[in-house]
Amino acid sequence: MSTVAVIDYGMGNLHSVAKALEHVADGQQVIVTHDPARIRAADRVVLPGVGAIRDCMAEMARQGVIDVIHEVVREKPFLGVCVGMQALMDFSAENGGTPCLGILPGRVEYFGENLGAADGERLKVPHMGWNQVYQERAHPLWNGIAQDARFYFVHSYYVRPADAALTAASTEYGVRFTAAVVRDNVFAVQFHPEKSQHAGLALYANFLRWDGQTP
Repeated sequence: MSTVAVIDYGMGNLHSVAKALEHVADGQQVIVTHDPARIRAADRVVLPGVGAIRDCMAEMARQGVIDVIHEVVREKPFLGVCVGMQALMDFSAENGGTPCLGILPGRVEYFGENLGAADGERLKVPHMGWNQVYQERAHPLWNGIAQDARFYFVHSYYVRPADAALTAASTEYGVRFTAAVVRDNVFAVQFHPEKSQHAGLALYANFLRWDGQTP
């Protein structure tokens, strides 16, 4: 039986992610685990996350999953979600500056205190709620998902990749920011698919069918 491991490091929306994956799984087993052996044995891996990046990184270290993340991210279809996407970068400005996993080149930046829309309206931080996601490149995880489909966001910090070619999708909220990144067998999103109804479930279903190949 094919398996997908949701990495449990004590932070985030682990069980809501797992339940959403189970909802679209077609004969696949979804496991929530911090056991390196079970993560290595899985066919696909998901790194979720919510909250402050410093706490997330500390818990990854405490649970002993950092080394196995670096291992499986090189060889298996891998999906990062929300802070799980931010953690893949080199560095985050959050908490006065926090080193991240350094798997993808880039930084995580704060939206700012005086974030404004094009019409002059002041925007609230965190960016919370539904927003359009513009697909910057074709990818199997977008299959069946309309251009500019709306997904659910909750975040005060956003990813700025060092290489624009990493951006798989973007969203507008005061600034144009990267909403999804891709490289080889790694795909990661800033929004929460598990809170994004049909489009989010479609993305999870696409991930469970993805062989890790990027067009």
